[in-house]
Formats: sequence, C-alpha cells, structure tokens
Amino acid sequence: MIRLIQRGLMYGNLFHVASPALVERYNRALEHLTGKRTGLTDFYVDISGFSPEVGNELGDPLYLNHNGVNRQFILLSTEQRKCPLLDAKFSTSHGILKRFITENEAALFALTARDAVAGELVNSVYDISHPARLFDIRAITVEADTTRGTVRNAAALADKVDTFLNADDAWFDDVLIGQMIQLAGQTGDVTRNPVRLNPLRVQKGNFWTAHFGGLYIFQTLDHPATIAASQKPDGVPTEYTFDLTERNRIAKFLEFNDLAEPVVKARGVDGAAILRQKMDFILIDAVTEAGVDLAGTTRRDMRMLARHHAHLLPDAFHGLADLVNWAENGGPWPRISSEHPAYFYTLRAADTADADLVNMLLAELCPRDVRQLFICHKQAFYAAYATWPETKKEYVAQYLEAEYKADKAGARAALFGHDAPMEPPEPAPRDMIQRVGPWGAVQRR
Repeated sequence: MIRLIQRGLMYGNLFHVASPALVERYNRALEHLTGKRTGLTDFYVDISGFSPEVGNELGDPLYLNHNGVNRQFILLSTEQRKCPLLDAKFSTSHGILKRFITENEAALFALTARDAVAGELVNSVYDISHPARLFDIRAITVEADTTRGTVRNAAALADKVDTFLNADDAWFDDVLIGQMIQLAGQTGDVTRNPVRLNPLRVQKGNFWTAHFGGLYIFQTLDHPATIAASQKPDGVPTEYTFDLTERNRIAKFLEFNDLAEPVVKARGVDGAAILRQKMDFILIDAVTEAGVDLAGTTRRDMRMLARHHAHLLPDAFHGLADLVNWAENGGPWPRISSEHPAYFYTLRAADTADADLVNMLLAELCPRDVRQLFICHKQAFYAAYATWPETKKEYVAQYLEAEYKADKAGARAALFGHDAPMEPPEPAPRDMIQRVGPWGAVQRR
C-alpha cells in the first residue's frame, strides 16, 4: 500500500496531532472514553479522532468503535470535518459526524480551544450478533461534551441563572449563588457566551454495513431488499435478499425503485467519454492478468494495447465499445441485458436520496472500474488493490494521482452529478430508454 500512502490516496487528508497540548487533550478524551492513553507524541486522526498509529500501539483497531457499533469520537478541531472516516462499519457514519461538526461549528470551535470534545453515535443496539439486529437500528443520536463536562455544566448553570432571576428570595440563597460561581469558573459567562451543542438525531434509513461480509440494506423503498456482498443472510425482515451473483434480480430491484440510469442517457455529461474510460480500466485489468508490462503506458497508448491484445479482451469491454459506437457514430443498438458482463458498467445512480449508496453498490458490481471503486467504496478498493500484480498497482496509483486527485470535485461531478445543463441539449439519436428501456430488449418503432 506504500504507493497509495505516498501519493496521498490512502490515509490522506488526516488531521495532524503534533503539539503537546493537543496530545494531552486527546489522551484526556481517550481515557474518558476507553480508559486508555497513548504514549505517542505525533500521530494523525480521521474525522472521528481515530488514529491508525494509536490503534497499532494499543493493538486494537476498534478502540473507538467497540463491536463495530455506537462509534465514539474525539474532536480536537473543527478542521476534522474535512477528514475521511477510516474503516467505517456503516456508510452513514461519516455524513452524520460531518453534519454534527458543521451544525455546531461555532460552539465546537470555542470548546476545542481549551479541551477535547468526546462523544458517541448512539443507537439502541450494542451487539450485532445476527443480521436481523441491524434492522433494530432506527435512528442515530449524537451525544458529546468536553472531558471536563463543559456543556453539561453550562446547561446546569443556565438553569440556576433562570432560577436566580425568577425565584423569590433567590438573592438571599447563598448556596445557589455559590453553585453559580463555581460553575461559572468552569464555563464562563453563559448569558453572554452560551455553550451549547445542538442535538442531532438522524433516522437510519438505507445504508451499507461492513458486518457479515458487507450488506446493502434498502428498507425504506417501495420494494425493499437486502443485498449481500458475500453470503446471503438468513432471518432478515426484508422480503427479498440477493447476493452480487444474482445480477438479473438486482437489475430489476434497481428498476422497480428507479435507483439507476444509463450513463449515456445522463444529461450534462459526456457519457461516451465515461464509458471509454471504463473500457480503459477493463483493458488494463485484462492485459496485466496476462503479464503485459505497462511501464510508461499513457492513455494515448490504450488503442494500441487494445489492438495488440484483442484476444485478451473480455465481453464487458466489447459491450461498452458497441455502446460507445452507438452513442458517437449512430451504430446499431447493442442489446445488453442484465446478464451481460457490461451491463452494470453502463449505469450510474439516479438522482435520489440514496445515490451515494447505489453508486457504492454499482462500484462493487463493477470492480474493474477502479476509479469508481476508489471513489465510492474505498474498503473494497483497498482489498482489491492488495491482490493486484505490481504493474497494475503502479498504473492505477499513477492514474488516480494524476487524473482524479488533481480535481476530485470535478471528477465526481462529471461521473455522478445530476445538474442539468444551462442550455437546451443538442438533438440526440433515438433516446436510449425509448429504444430499449434500461432493463429489457429492443423496442421496435
């Protein structure tokens, strides 16, 4: 993984904990949450305060995420909102943490100036011993305070101030006044500078979890289902359960719930260019498996590689080539059913609330598209990367550094954005959906 680390493609954008003051605050929070401390004086943390170096030192990669549920977090700075979440067990955790930091940025900025903020993503489930337990997670509540209880003490002080101002004879209550003075010494003047964290409670909805080999749980749709990356679980409450080998059933699930759209139909993007890039990734996968040396290979060399090694190219490559020919040259419409290896490569998530989750699923269904796998499903990407030959590792690392890392926002917008163009689209060949429907055979006019 050293290539990825050196290029900032793994463990990148982490927050550096280097000063003695920050280390001490981190240790206070760590001891508050886990009873442990670190002896490190220099380490990096993600959005939740998890540090791979501290995890290695403690021999516990789940030291802030016991049993993979109710993730705890340590905030030293609001800058952590820009960090990734490493080794996430739920696809929703990063978004919840980022939203909490953003909605409480001013208060957190003030609190972390003097102390660390420690907290937890709380739900009612503490042990996921069976897949059905995942469906008991209805909502996530964020609970947080400083290690000295500043938020709790501020709330107590505010209550006492209200009592002092409104209760009869409160001016003569020496005990109340003494308590207020003591709390004010810890919190400051809460009447002028309120110390309060806005509560956040998020309904769980649809999500991916790393538990049980990886599960995509769609429970709020008109046609709910559970999709397993490996073995199908038993006893889950959704009516339908698939694994990734059941391509036709997954295709129908996406269709019935309007969750996906063909790339070449998407407005405001160059669908043919996106498909060509997918063809390049499939080509690289095929030739590296055959032992072809890719040293010095550029994107301009792809056509030559495809010509010289045409006998190695899989059906997925040829299916996408036929679709590009249709889109660019008005060639014959290629019939690509859900059983065709190219099928899921032709799709992207539709503009729904679950677009990120659907793109994550599509990335796992199309593992040769290494760009989408890296963007949408980091854990699956890292697992696949570890199995590749060295020449493919080097090519993919170079590509991601040069083509994706240089403009992450632009690449994501081009691949997954749904904004319509400002001007009317150019007249196109017969619309893809009208001609074929994304899921069936050609319709005759």
